[in-house]
Amino acid sequence: MRTLPHSRTFGSSCAAARRRSLRCLIPAGTALLPAIAEAEMRFNFPEPVTPIARETLHIHNEFMLIITLLFVVVFAIMIYSMIKHRKSVGHAAVKFTGPTGALQWFWALIPFAILLFIDFVLMGIPAVQAIISMEDTKTRADMVLKVTGMQWKWQYEYPEAGIKFISTMSTPRAQIANAEAKGEHYLLEVDKPVVLPVGKKVRILLTSTDVIHTWWVPQFGVKRDAIPGFLRETWVLIEKPGIYRGQCAELCGKDHGFMPVVVHAVPEPEYLAWLEQQKAEAVAAAGSADRAWSRDELVAEGRTVYDKVCVACHQAEGQGLPPVFPALAGSKIVNGPLLDMNGRIIPDSHVDRVFNGKAGTAMQAFRDTLSDVELAAVITYERNSFGNKLGDMIQPAQIKALRQEAK
Repeated sequence: MRTLPHSRTFGSSCAAARRRSLRCLIPAGTALLPAIAEAEMRFNFPEPVTPIARETLHIHNEFMLIITLLFVVVFAIMIYSMIKHRKSVGHAAVKFTGPTGALQWFWALIPFAILLFIDFVLMGIPAVQAIISMEDTKTRADMVLKVTGMQWKWQYEYPEAGIKFISTMSTPRAQIANAEAKGEHYLLEVDKPVVLPVGKKVRILLTSTDVIHTWWVPQFGVKRDAIPGFLRETWVLIEKPGIYRGQCAELCGKDHGFMPVVVHAVPEPEYLAWLEQQKAEAVAAAGSADRAWSRDELVAEGRTVYDKVCVACHQAEGQGLPPVFPALAGSKIVNGPLLDMNGRIIPDSHVDRVFNGKAGTAMQAFRDTLSDVELAAVITYERNSFGNKLGDMIQPAQIKALRQEAK
């Protein structure tokens, strides 16, 4: 059959249209890949990066496979039996009171034996081995990290290196109040992350200063309670460099959702360089406590410290949340004397409350968690803000002397 000219033109146009469609679909499909990956992460476990996490995921998958097979087999037999032996095709119901013959006893005991084998051998042995491995914190541990939970932040200490710092959430309050667009890592970002070396077994000691918290990083497969008065243990061995995020997983009060955990896993040389940098900063901070600070310097530094550790309870304008968290604005304690005539702490004074806290309340002691400069700065800031206009200040050197005296 002869092909007409307009038919060839029409065919060429269709082919060209198909090619153009394919060229459009390829970029569109590529653009969808991140969304597909995000959907997979949302409905699947995050990538495991420690032996504990890999073992936990393996056991989970093994258990799910066994359970799925049992479900399919048992329900297939049940459905087949109900259809095959239904009353409409002439089958009569059998009165069954219990196993009477050897065959009936056999079919009663075999499923029981199979379940025991699955429970204690296929599922029990791997689970017990994983639990034993999780609790083996001391064997071949390369370093120790102490984690202390407190409302609502984490304190990290490297005992062997003499480094200690507080890590608090850095998500702006404007995002929380919906005054700004939420960032990529909303509620999962901190001002100072933990830094750990890749390929090293880290023994983690956990405790708390107030209520029960839980230190949890999903990709580590680790979730361990931090309990006041107890020192609990776990361990991690991170196999892949990266930034790993978690959070407190135990309801611990008003700002429970604002206690993120961020860990930077880096190669060992980079970790050692970070340690040296932290030591140098600690020496510089100790030296800065000996110089005389101006009131303006202390107030500026105090605002930063206040926003970091105090604002959650006493609020941005010092109005507090009475009666649990008293106001600082117009407070008799804040507007009271700093020290006695001999330069010592007055009981129940402003310095005493910040230094030693108050037993039986949410007011914790900051003597061992804030530096000399931070303590002096936040006390000075509170006495010269929120309508408090005392005009006085306390020097970091005075705080340093009070700390040494308390020892």
